Amino acid sequence: MQRKIQDYFIIALKGIAMGAADVVPGVSGGTIAFISGIYEELLQSIDNLNFGFFKIWKSEGFKTAWHKINGNFLLSLFLGIAISIFSLAKAIKWLLFNEPILLWSFFFGLVLSSILFIGKQIKSWNFPVILVLIIAAIGSYFITIAEPFASPDSNLYLLFCGAIAIIAMILPGISGAFILLILGAYQIAINTIDNLLESVFTLNFELFKAAFIKFLMLAIGAVIGLKAFSKILNWMFKNHKKLTLAILTGFMVGSLNKIWPWKKVLEFRLNSHGEEVPFIEQSISPFSFEGDNQLLLSIVLIVIGFLTIFMLEKMGSKKA
Repeated sequence: MQRKIQDYFIIALKGIAMGAADVVPGVSGGTIAFISGIYEELLQSIDNLNFGFFKIWKSEGFKTAWHKINGNFLLSLFLGIAISIFSLAKAIKWLLFNEPILLWSFFFGLVLSSILFIGKQIKSWNFPVILVLIIAAIGSYFITIAEPFASPDSNLYLLFCGAIAIIAMILPGISGAFILLILGAYQIAINTIDNLLESVFTLNFELFKAAFIKFLMLAIGAVIGLKAFSKILNWMFKNHKKLTLAILTGFMVGSLNKIWPWKKVLEFRLNSHGEEVPFIEQSISPFSFEGDNQLLLSIVLIVIGFLTIFMLEKMGSKKA
């Protein structure tokens, strides 16, 4: 496919939209890719990324190898994703610390709408589909209330989280940020990206070193997960689409507990900076929340989050 410079600029813009989607728990970068018409090309390009690239480079030259993996497409797309993630990280970090109820309210609306969006794609319902959905929902709920099996600050745990979160780029439905959230590593990931950017601008080597190691663990995990799961997930989506969608839907239903805006902290932990941060939390009624529950504004943000997915779906429908 012959493309001009402006075509790659548009692909980069689509990457920016995907990056923005994957930073917030609720919208999947895969969904954005699906809506914007690059989903199949993305899957095929990821499949072509292997060690065969170096063999072709050695025998036929770099240009041929680069063309084989659709390098210009991937470079433009991932550049856009990176720009978006690094740009939004600081804003979300600030909101997580200063306005957590309002931020989680918006995320709650996003996920609520995503449940309807993904569930609606199951064209016919039968007992196996319903059973898989229920099992996935129950399993997901118990994950949200379970004590994390490792500290989110652990480098090996971040490696694991990166491998699991990258699934979001393969299948429309759940964002990578949402998976990080379920695994308890979302805030660590956001802080890592923001600290990495800050360290570059302030020339703070110690901050850069600490943030880069965490970022590297997430990135290596993502690469491992991408290659390990891409073919399996692609096969599941093509051959068992209804069951796969049922799993995704059930997973999101059970996970609503994790992003419920009003929480009571049951247990704290010390992070890598020696600061006390929430470790185990319990969802409570907004009327039982100590302090300002910001109920009215929270409801408004839930509705806005819900309508965001609705509008994206309408854009996709018009494209089709």
